[in-house]
Amino acid sequence: MTTTELCNLLEIEYPVLQGGMAWIADAPLAAAVSNAGGLGLIAAGVSSAEYVSEQIKEARRLTDKPFGVNIMLMSRNAEAIAELVAKEKVAVVTTGAGSPSPYIKLWIDAGIKVIPVVASTGLAKMAQRWGATAVIAEGSESGGHIGETSTMALVPQVCDAISLPVIAAGGIADGRGIAAALMLGAAGVQVGTRFLVAHECSVHQNYKDKIIKAKDIDTVATGKRLGHPIRSLKTPFSRELYSKEYDSNISNQELEALGKGALKLAAEEGDLQQGLFMAGQIAGLIKEEQSAQAIIETLMSEAQATLSRAASWAN
Repeated sequence: MTTTELCNLLEIEYPVLQGGMAWIADAPLAAAVSNAGGLGLIAAGVSSAEYVSEQIKEARRLTDKPFGVNIMLMSRNAEAIAELVAKEKVAVVTTGAGSPSPYIKLWIDAGIKVIPVVASTGLAKMAQRWGATAVIAEGSESGGHIGETSTMALVPQVCDAISLPVIAAGGIADGRGIAAALMLGAAGVQVGTRFLVAHECSVHQNYKDKIIKAKDIDTVATGKRLGHPIRSLKTPFSRELYSKEYDSNISNQELEALGKGALKLAAEEGDLQQGLFMAGQIAGLIKEEQSAQAIIETLMSEAQATLSRAASWAN
């Protein structure tokens, strides 16, 4: 099976991280991914430090393997959660939606490996200066909050810009995607949308069904006008949001308010009308529910098969 420097660095069997999906990535999913040889992540999102503490304890009950916590730094609870993970000495912290620089020393002193999500070479260079362990270069194909540059363009440029290990994210849901990321210079991948249909994922069944039924053209990016675009599946809600984004009669504040709570409605209640079903462009490749173990085994066997055939294609 394919291993890289990332495996030794994070003490995992396979170079696969599970995405830190807010309202979705909890202890059972993170533990299942870690038990399968990847690195599972608990998503802090906008949750309280008390909730994250409970999830860390539950994950430790379910696995003795390394796992991490993803911290959304724009959350009002970010500072409390940053201090919590240092106290708990979790193995890995990944970050997004803000600068982790105020907390990196705290985490490093606690023995935590720090891996920020970056959407540009400039951010990657800053992360290296801050003392990050690695970076996640996330392209615009991914679900949730996205940047402007595609994974295919972003990953090799980040690999050239820094000396840290680079983890590719965005548009990866099978072994071919992993093989491509490795050929671009990445040391591993982060996979989000594929794990939405894991048996251990507690997201509402309507959410899983929409992923499985999705086609290649079934996602849309909204929020560009607000400066933080989000990719999700096309639904009545996301179509309305997209149309109102170009309505000059609606203020930015009103537009921002429209999306509040919509992800929770999708993840917890499966609301097909008012929910925001975040997913990557790769959703069209996903055809069935599987266990986290089966997902990782499939990903790695496909990657190995693809890489083993690479030499024959070059002849």
